Amino acid sequence: MSKIIASAGIRGAYKIIERTEKKYQEALEKFGPDKEVEFPNTGYYLPVIYGILGIPVKTLGDMKPVLERCRALLPPPVRAKHHLPYLAPALDAGMATLFAEEIEEAIDHYLLDPDFYQPGEDPTEEKIWLGAADDVILRKRGVEFVDGTAPGFAAILGAPDNVETAVKIATELQEKNLYVFMHADTQGRHMAKQLQEAGVQIGWPTRLVPFGPNTASAVFSMGFATRAAMSFGGLEPGDFRKILIYNKDRIFAFAMTFG
Repeated sequence: MSKIIASAGIRGAYKIIERTEKKYQEALEKFGPDKEVEFPNTGYYLPVIYGILGIPVKTLGDMKPVLERCRALLPPPVRAKHHLPYLAPALDAGMATLFAEEIEEAIDHYLLDPDFYQPGEDPTEEKIWLGAADDVILRKRGVEFVDGTAPGFAAILGAPDNVETAVKIATELQEKNLYVFMHADTQGRHMAKQLQEAGVQIGWPTRLVPFGPNTASAVFSMGFATRAAMSFGGLEPGDFRKILIYNKDRIFAFAMTFG
């Protein structure tokens, strides 16, 4: 990892955690610490936090120690001269970012706007984004990653320049039996909407999964993999080392980003 990339990643982590802390304080003042928060129909709470830290986030109050952990994980910015080794600190910043984004999604789209995501496996014309997969989908689809039916998934962030390219990319990934998890936008373009415009069927049954419209929704991909490790690997929440190794060995994935 280059110093430029590591430095940018750490700076980005600071911004995301500061943004999440602000949203958390606003939600706390509005609802109080005992307000329940959850991803729907799952026994894994906020799964990345639950799997890696072993903390079951059930209420707004439960988020506070997680955000404190995020702050503790943030390293100093990479210095231009005489810098210290930066790979491990950059990875810590990345993990802190995932925790913060999971909290952000829980507040923005499950607490404040609970009808934002379409439940189930299939989007509609009006509600294209599916959000976090529930445990029914996990059991049905997650086993495919374990038995090799699905060799892995591609996490798409942003969208190509035109509809034709989006269709070509999706088709090629489908032909390789990969799941395609779609997130975020590029200058207002969403790949999921490009596919929908072209008449391509999207949703879990076609392995073209529109998780969410922003970058934070990429945490749903990580949450799916984390839950697969606990569900099919029999790993305990908080045993982060074994969960990460399980995902490295069994849940293959790569990211495709568009500027």
